[in-house]
Amino acid sequence: MATPQLLASFKYSDSLTVVGISVCTAVICEAISWILIYRTNSYKCLKSSIDKASKKLETMKTETTKITTNKKSKTKKMDRVETSLKESNRDLSLFKFKSGAVVALVLFIVFGLLNSLFEGKVVAKLPFKPIGFVMKMSHRGLQGDDPTDCSMAFLYLLCSISIRTNLQKFLGFSPPRGAAGAGLFPMPDPKTN
Repeated sequence: MATPQLLASFKYSDSLTVVGISVCTAVICEAISWILIYRTNSYKCLKSSIDKASKKLETMKTETTKITTNKKSKTKKMDRVETSLKESNRDLSLFKFKSGAVVALVLFIVFGLLNSLFEGKVVAKLPFKPIGFVMKMSHRGLQGDDPTDCSMAFLYLLCSISIRTNLQKFLGFSPPRGAAGAGLFPMPDPKTN
């Protein structure tokens, strides 16, 4: 009985609670994704076809810069590989959709729980004065005018984004190399310009 009281008197207890719940949520979400997506044979097949197609497309692009003969046939082959890569990416996105819905539901439930626990409470102090739109997010639901106060929503958002992304990389669940939208800013399609 003395342990919860000791933890509550600790200076950073609210911050560590939010970070700990964020870590647990990330682990649970990745476990759900593994059960629904990553362990299935169809995912493994799609991932390998995307990897093969992206490598093939990459080698074809490097070869076309070196050799300029048979440019039309090379362009047609590249178009076919790009089309198959886009189809595989679309199939992969649809395949991940069901897991995404379950993960979103879990995240909404956890966020609602945390919001009720830490409503109007300062859970952290920022080491800087944030700019306008960031301050609106970091100070959401808090009373007072101290711009360095941080709400649970902002801390949970930052933790969820960073922890889940790094956990996916650590576990090897990051998107395949040639997957559409694999990064925050995917490469634009040169044909549309």
